[in-house]
Amino acid sequence: MAVGCFQSQKKEFRSYKRGRTNESESGVYAIVRSGGRQHKVAVGDIVEIDRVADEAGSSISLQPLMLVDGDDITTDASVLGKASVTAEVLGEIKGPKIRILKYKNKTGYKRHQGHRQKYTQVKVTGIEG
Repeated sequence: MAVGCFQSQKKEFRSYKRGRTNESESGVYAIVRSGGRQHKVAVGDIVEIDRVADEAGSSISLQPLMLVDGDDITTDASVLGKASVTAEVLGEIKGPKIRILKYKNKTGYKRHQGHRQKYTQVKVTGIEG
């Protein structure tokens, strides 16, 4: 009997690495916070973040938590306060549909509900700091 031969079939719907540049070429990336989540981004990356109310084509600023430039790693809050990560809003997209079912035995109680999270797709245009 083989142990550990089963692999997860769970499929991710978002790809944070789509459009990612080769980090060995530039070596510059940042960890940013958006919507309570953290994302690793480099210039040219396309990232899906929680929905923001800005229109497509507008520019937004993301809060950096860490900057990496080759071997230089910056986590100091005073330096990061002056740093900025800018991104261009590409548009809104929707996540996968989640179906919710409530059921109680022997009473005929059934409730169906669905949910589909909205995300904003952004392209990172610059990392300054």
